[in-house]
Amino acid sequence: MSSTDTVALRPGRPAKPATAPGAAKEPQILPDDLHAAMRQFDGCTVLVTGGTGSFGRHFIETLLRFSRARRLIVLSRDEFKQFEMQQQFGHLETSRLRFFIGDVRDADRLDLAAREVDFIIHTAALKQVPAAEYNPFECIRTNVNGAENVVRAALRNGVRKVLALSTDKAANPINLYGASKLASDKIFIAANNLAGSLGTRFAVVRYGNVVGSRGSVIPFFKKLIAEGADHLPITDERMTRFWITLQQGVAFVITSLTMMRGGEIFVPKIPSMRMVDLAHCLAPHLPLKTVGIRPGEKLHEVMITEDDSRQTLELEDRYVIEPAFAWWQRGPYVASGANPVAEGFRFSSDTNSDWLDEARLKQLLSGVA
Repeated sequence: MSSTDTVALRPGRPAKPATAPGAAKEPQILPDDLHAAMRQFDGCTVLVTGGTGSFGRHFIETLLRFSRARRLIVLSRDEFKQFEMQQQFGHLETSRLRFFIGDVRDADRLDLAAREVDFIIHTAALKQVPAAEYNPFECIRTNVNGAENVVRAALRNGVRKVLALSTDKAANPINLYGASKLASDKIFIAANNLAGSLGTRFAVVRYGNVVGSRGSVIPFFKKLIAEGADHLPITDERMTRFWITLQQGVAFVITSLTMMRGGEIFVPKIPSMRMVDLAHCLAPHLPLKTVGIRPGEKLHEVMITEDDSRQTLELEDRYVIEPAFAWWQRGPYVASGANPVAEGFRFSSDTNSDWLDEARLKQLLSGVA
């Protein structure tokens, strides 16, 4: 995200400069709901696992600019990426920023990182589908055992809220990555039953492919185009995917953190696009070559299944999959205008009512560094 980027795609009001060290110096635009949600971080400490990834960088920069958080802690394994992140934020006041070398597999190190922390945003994961299929033990250790370690560290340290990032591949998974994230989601949801009088609350955010993120097909296609490729590879002409920008993802996480009561899975209303149309938008002059679906890959992605529909509420900009807790009450969501979806509802990339066209795709890409 460049210094001129905004963190949302709809009009808002100029953000008031924060009074804490590290406040943004130049006026920016925040939508009203996100502007209000930033106040939850006032005087608090936020830990981001896997914080040197695409999401973590955007999330940390957003909080550096707009929040009054006391400390922002980045936990990751790669010291060079942490160095790069420090250089990237050189134009900002970073006195509140802390970098911890560590891995979510290491429970003791995670426990140290979580001391005096109010919020944990859990983004650390092994995300590449083929790599997970070939290295299943490693995938489980990070995505499942790592989730358990985050829960235990949060409970031991009295963390107020934990929000874990999931994936559309966790709904009806057919690959190990999706299955491991489904297990992770279940761990975080069930963790609410372990909190007791501590009051720690856990929830999950589930969304689709991120435009321009590391490992996304868009940078891959752009690289091929720049290198003078004579075609673009397509796994299957029927394939569709959900798309969201990093800016939208960050805003969605922050607002979900504000409204979470514990145990929810938050799903944003985001558009779909056929991969063939995506390729044609990026390179209308290049032919496409079908190369076949990779192991563990789906034709279409699902974020809410028919079985989930019985516990799903719809708000203006998102869906909320409710937990099956005896103590759960949907009253606060209903008071906010939420309505149950129809039984049998399915939120899938091929039957989505919102589709990206070339103009909207270019609008999304214009905000990608």
